[in-house]
Amino acid sequence: MDFLVLSFLVILVDRLTKILVMDKMQEGMSIPVIQGIFHFTYVLNPGAAFGMLPNNRSFFIALTVAVLVIAFVARKQILKETAWIKYGMALFLGGAIGNLLDRIETGFVVDFFDFIIWPVFNVADIAICVGVGMIIWSVLKSETKNQKS
Repeated sequence: MDFLVLSFLVILVDRLTKILVMDKMQEGMSIPVIQGIFHFTYVLNPGAAFGMLPNNRSFFIALTVAVLVIAFVARKQILKETAWIKYGMALFLGGAIGNLLDRIETGFVVDFFDFIIWPVFNVADIAICVGVGMIIWSVLKSETKNQKS
């Protein structure tokens, strides 16, 4: 799958799920899927992951734009990397753009996946975490291989 297509799919699925939540639910509303384990809970998050650094909209917008600029400058190198790194970056950037769009539009990020024992999150957050995990996995795998050589 092409790098840009994967990033675009993340943005599209993220936007569509957030629009559905905002259309069908009211803020604070929680719908149990598996009672006490997994709910759809509509939350407006004013911060970063897990609500850290709340109400720093300008900072998060600037940080995300800086990351996007760096990725654009490094795009040729990223595309030469292993599939794990390349697609990890595609997921990460798609998720970053998904949450950036929320911050620009409202100043909040729409979250709705609620596993009760974990902070509420969204599709973009999943893409960011999986993408970063793929990049870390690739780097660790490469370092282990280099140490054995």
